[in-house]
Amino acid sequence: MQSPPVVELPNTVDVVNIGLPLFETSVRNQGASAIGVDWRIPGGGETDVVAALSRLLGPKSALIDKANSEVITRLNDGVPMLKGIDRAGSVIAGMGQRTVLHCGPSIAWDAMCDPLQRSIKAAVVAEGWAAETMTAAQMVASGEVELKPANEHATVVPMATSIGPSAPVYIVENALGGTVSYSSINQGSGAVPWFGVDSDEAIDRLRFLRDAVGPVLAGALVEKGDIDIFALAAQGVPMGDDVHMRVQATTNLFLRDLLPYLVRSSNDAAPEVASFLSGNHLMFLNVAMAGAKALVDSASSVENSSIVTTMSRNGTTYGVQLPGNENRWFITESPPIQDALYYPGYGPETSAPDIGDSAVLELIGLGGPAAANSPAVAGFLGGRMSDAIAATRSMQRICVGESTRFRLPILDNVGTPVGVDVRKVAELSITPAVNTGIIHASAGTGQVGAGVAWAPVRCFTDALLDLDRRLAS
Repeated sequence: MQSPPVVELPNTVDVVNIGLPLFETSVRNQGASAIGVDWRIPGGGETDVVAALSRLLGPKSALIDKANSEVITRLNDGVPMLKGIDRAGSVIAGMGQRTVLHCGPSIAWDAMCDPLQRSIKAAVVAEGWAAETMTAAQMVASGEVELKPANEHATVVPMATSIGPSAPVYIVENALGGTVSYSSINQGSGAVPWFGVDSDEAIDRLRFLRDAVGPVLAGALVEKGDIDIFALAAQGVPMGDDVHMRVQATTNLFLRDLLPYLVRSSNDAAPEVASFLSGNHLMFLNVAMAGAKALVDSASSVENSSIVTTMSRNGTTYGVQLPGNENRWFITESPPIQDALYYPGYGPETSAPDIGDSAVLELIGLGGPAAANSPAVAGFLGGRMSDAIAATRSMQRICVGESTRFRLPILDNVGTPVGVDVRKVAELSITPAVNTGIIHASAGTGQVGAGVAWAPVRCFTDALLDLDRRLAS
């Protein structure tokens, strides 16, 4: 008769702690080794969310995964090309003679945060509809000026930007996706409306963009020809850009391509414009945003997908959209910027909530997904590259694919995470990290810092529940 195998007990036991880190810490304090697992109750323990997850990750998963695969293909394979610059009112469909487009979901004038109101007032004065900002506010409040969300007109604008019909906009075409998108020209630093400033200096900057920067850049683009937006961004990411908070490298590549045509410009304003461009390290931000908008719009018609194709905030509310749902917003309160560095004398109490359309970049593999390779972003997350890598790893957990064009050398050239899936967000209670600037809440003094804002989970779970209802019908 064969003897039973001898079972040897280990001399030490490693503890795997799931959930509260207090137990893990207690084990380590007693000299034992422990491994912590960041586990959370799926769906935050909300029974309707858990039930929806059981269906969307179960019987409906094959249908959703097929749709998601198509969305990822469109996000990766589209090639947005910068075609030129024109007046917003001449090219953006649905923009009336007295329309101002603003960032974020639709919102009434009296519900807007102070910085966005100031930006709109500055735009109204720059358009020549009012002589000063007090009159501009009265005109908007009375309905003489129509306010519309830029996102619903194939347009994206950063921070508190708002644009009227005479504002110059980039025109971007994605031939593979059959989409055209637009964005404003970046206003630069200092006293500017996109930072919630409505001073005379800020209004003059809008006029300068319209009368000088727009025409000079438009002429250079005519001479240069089309520019492959994300071919430049793909070079910028290995150079330390996330192409959201830090855009210096990609901006330099962009201006390098335009330089021969800028120096040959016959426009009298060319020298002044060149000085402005050389001092604006965020110049490429708006171009990248328009390219991202062209990609997500090409994916917005895919039915049954759980991938977010719009993510935006107006300083009061935060909204997301899913494909195939007729531009329906899922909205909750806009959060503060949680991981932030402030200028001296400022802090959370002086800061406006998260604002702008620039979160569209996080949906296509830039911004937060590209944090791992950006020392500049690491500075806002604790200062170590491991902190920036953790931000990218967090995005990997809630995305369903990876970029085929944006590569992270620090992570063995893996593609940045792409395709934020509301199922993963709701299951794990992990939300996208959005790299962003911070502006003063009420004083109209402009930027007071920058940081990383973590999106609120509520709008994602609401989108999940709506998708569950649609697939059940």
